[in-house]
Amino acid sequence: MSDIAQEAWRKYLIQLQVHPLRTKAITAGCLAGCSDLIAQKISGVKRIQLRRLLLIMLYGFAYSGPFGHFLHKVMDIIFREKKGSKTVAKKVLLEQMTSSPWNNFFFMMYYGLVVEGRPWGLVRSKVRKDYPSVQLTAWRFWPIVGWINYQYMPLQFRVLFHSFVASCWAIFLNLKARSSVAIKAA
Repeated sequence: MSDIAQEAWRKYLIQLQVHPLRTKAITAGCLAGCSDLIAQKISGVKRIQLRRLLLIMLYGFAYSGPFGHFLHKVMDIIFREKKGSKTVAKKVLLEQMTSSPWNNFFFMMYYGLVVEGRPWGLVRSKVRKDYPSVQLTAWRFWPIVGWINYQYMPLQFRVLFHSFVASCWAIFLNLKARSSVAIKAA
């Protein structure tokens, strides 16, 4: 690793230790912004939608970073001092039955109401239509991420890991949405 990257990582780790919530919130916001920027470019927009980008960053900063921070603290309190595969499986199951459905629902509502600025009735019907398939797809992918996160990531890196994977997931979903639109147009 170069000296600059090593120094940046060292400073990041200090911030993570001294100001964990703030650092995780900023990290989640930056990663969400990078993900949306890449997604916009992949989708072929001629000009970056700055409002959308900033609102996605706000979501990462104000919601997903802090939510992840407290979720993992609560999980460690619930499963205090317990280690092993059974405990990891219980954490993943609890997360998938509680925060996963809530986070997907909340993001779909936020995206429709705030990012796209659509009326309540339209967003509600879109969520009713799309939410079941979104959640079922999430349950095929995110338990693996949860397992890796709880089994191998130290507590202070769990939000960073989750935010990074979520950024890649968002790019994948954008590509999937784009390819299904291209198939329908053909």
